[in-house]
Amino acid sequence: MSGTARSSGGLDVRRRKLLFRAWHRGLREVDLILGRFADGNVETLNEAELSEFENLMNVPDGELLAWLTGEADVPAFYDGPLFRRLRGFRAGQGDA
Repeated sequence: MSGTARSSGGLDVRRRKLLFRAWHRGLREVDLILGRFADGNVETLNEAELSEFENLMNVPDGELLAWLTGEADVPAFYDGPLFRRLRGFRAGQGDA
């Protein structure tokens, strides 16, 4: 898989950076989850959701994957509406 199926054309700089970062994390499993989510949602995220997504981008891959798969508890700071959407999205994708 080559990455994003979505063009960054028409996106503001903040959204372009998030789209790129979502597909270039390092751990392929996390790339697939975050990248696919970003492809489908980055254009419509509101300011609060963009901030929450940016915060998640700073979490190490192993920790984030453990939270997304339910193998570890999600710290309250990260367990917001966008994270719950992301976890639901991941569950709907099957094993990425």
